[in-house]
Amino acid sequence: MKQADLYVRVSTDEQADKGYSIRSQEEVLRKYCSIQQITVINVIYEDYSAKTFNRPAWSKMLAAYKKEKRRTADLLLFTKWDRFSRNAGDAYQMINVLRKVGIEPQAVEQPLDLSIPENKMMLAFYLAAPEVENDRRALNTFYGMRRARKEGRYLTTAPYGYVNRTLDGKKSIIPREPQASIVKWAFEEMAKGIHHVDSIRQKLVSEDFQCSKSHFYHLLRNYTYCGKIVVPAYRDEPRRLVDGQHEAIISERLFQQVQDVLDGRQRIQLVKMTTVDSLPLRGFLICPSCGKLLTGSGSKGRNNYYYYYHCESSCGVRYKAQDVNSSFVTELQRYVPRQGVAEVFRLVVKDLFTQQNGSQSGERKELLAKIQLENDRLTKARRLLLDDAIDTVDYKSIKDECERKLLTLESKLTDFSKPAYDLEECLDKALIALKSLQVRYLEGDTSKKRQLIGSMYPEKLCFDGNEYRTAKVNEAARLIYLINSKLDETKKRTKLDFSSLSASVAGTGLEPMTFGL
Repeated sequence: MKQADLYVRVSTDEQADKGYSIRSQEEVLRKYCSIQQITVINVIYEDYSAKTFNRPAWSKMLAAYKKEKRRTADLLLFTKWDRFSRNAGDAYQMINVLRKVGIEPQAVEQPLDLSIPENKMMLAFYLAAPEVENDRRALNTFYGMRRARKEGRYLTTAPYGYVNRTLDGKKSIIPREPQASIVKWAFEEMAKGIHHVDSIRQKLVSEDFQCSKSHFYHLLRNYTYCGKIVVPAYRDEPRRLVDGQHEAIISERLFQQVQDVLDGRQRIQLVKMTTVDSLPLRGFLICPSCGKLLTGSGSKGRNNYYYYYHCESSCGVRYKAQDVNSSFVTELQRYVPRQGVAEVFRLVVKDLFTQQNGSQSGERKELLAKIQLENDRLTKARRLLLDDAIDTVDYKSIKDECERKLLTLESKLTDFSKPAYDLEECLDKALIALKSLQVRYLEGDTSKKRQLIGSMYPEKLCFDGNEYRTAKVNEAARLIYLINSKLDETKKRTKLDFSSLSASVAGTGLEPMTFGL
């Protein structure tokens, strides 16, 4: 009497939970064995896809077959060949493997005697039919998802900052707080070009935001946050972006600024922020002898620690930190505006602000001209293609290049508006901060002190042991210093002529962030 193992497989978790498919298959197999007088040894239950043979129960069963020295089962029975496999190539290979260990696979509802050559044609049909069905179903799903993406719908699991919802019977995503605000803050910090991407991530991690380096990097590259949906390239269709039906967390302009930083088109200016309280100038000083960067360290005395700024080279430059720090406070006094300077500074800033608004209008016209130029190039390439002057490959290359440029230009144009801040209010805050420059420096913690130093001095400082040598400073501070110097030269202080002073102030020195001084 022959002996057999029964293999019962279902295709979905729902069928496994309900159990009707398992019971039906087992009942058919046991009835067949009863009629054919076959002894049932084991029943193997599987709840896994038949696209491959990487199935838990199947792998365990096959390993047991290979270990058995004395064969207990002669047959492996299943109801139909699609229960065995839905991949014709893998199925033929597995049939050979089973035969080598002495097991004959057989479908009781589609029986085939494989010793007859003609039956192999029927086997090919039984195996190919479910594979074709799988491929057709997968292709229909793919086209459906691609069509939905073209319509601007987000279909998969919502990214961080969003949550999945069903609106009007259609799946969509909506912003979720406070995660959405965290994402927006991360993009805004990255767009400044001050901190490295991992520095921003570490700050978020310290506030219970769990995210790996690679995941955070892909988050900053995700077009979903600016309201776009990516439609991947497929066959002759190029990769493109469409407007999403979901609400954007950030603007397209902000997203493009972050991409410029990540791609290296905007240099990140890193400032080391970690230092002890007694060495706030560490990293900002250069050696007056060899020109290298001064470092700082503490020496333990009998009762206290004594801190020094010193050069690591053999030049031997070494200064007491207390003297260097005190001299810097005196240096700051030179840039505190004196009586009468505030109004002059206010007038200069207002004049420059008016000029910048005019330049923004010109910049917008320049962007529109560049967009028109790319559209004209695309139109010309299309005409050349129709006239058979260029082939399809060249046209596709030109089209892709033009579309990439248009996407960048249009994103910069989208959020091109007037600054959302009040100039008078910013000027008042800035002048108040400048008047109390020394106090703010002395009362601030080490981090605030270093921020103030970095905003005042774009280049390194040089201390010669007594005073600071002339260093390049923020343009706003330089203007105030020039006016202060002019006041010192005027004795009567009745008629002040500022015509000789520079009226050109760099844009970065007059942005609202400078007013944080």
